[in-house]
Amino acid sequence: MDTVQIIALALGAAWASGINLYAAIFMLGYLGSSGNIDLPPELMVVTDPLVMFAAGLMYCVEFFIDKTPGFDTAWDTLHTFIRIPAGAVLAVGAIGDVSPAVELAAFLIGGTLAAGSHASKTGARILINSSPEPVTNWTASVAEDLLVIGGIWTALNYPWLFIGALIIFICLMIWLLPKVWKNIKRLFSYIKNTFKDNPAPQTTKLNTPSTTHSDD
Repeated sequence: MDTVQIIALALGAAWASGINLYAAIFMLGYLGSSGNIDLPPELMVVTDPLVMFAAGLMYCVEFFIDKTPGFDTAWDTLHTFIRIPAGAVLAVGAIGDVSPAVELAAFLIGGTLAAGSHASKTGARILINSSPEPVTNWTASVAEDLLVIGGIWTALNYPWLFIGALIIFICLMIWLLPKVWKNIKRLFSYIKNTFKDNPAPQTTKLNTPSTTHSDD
């Protein structure tokens, strides 16, 4: 792999990890084990059958959870502590055997890129879940899976095209994220005010008139 392909692979793996880590690992493992691509030695671990089995199993779990409104947000919140560091590690593995300074730079860039794509997905899902119908949620989840698969394939086969598309994505992310989180704050504020204005009904004790008996 030449330098541009290595850079595209590192960026692609980190970016995809923030959206769907298990799909990214399984696809890299499949392409590497099938001989479609030559992965760097440090990234060959993803071709191990045990790693591919674990990634495939977790992808199946995420496939259904990610399409269930409410559960997908909880799943994304939990994976804040998984996708971001994993994206950074994959970026380091993709660049191969380099100096510690380059490895650290790849770790920082990969982690930041994974955090950005993860935040974009999580924020968009929270807004989508404000709609009661499930169609939008399913459509978004399937689109994300296809985006990860297509993105990694493009990074490996057309690195310059992927890098250009990634730059556009980053620009859109920088512009959209503040707006998305602003709308999320409004949504939570609306929910909070709704519960505040409609308190739970309180049961009141009825006072029954007491009967007094007088002796004649």
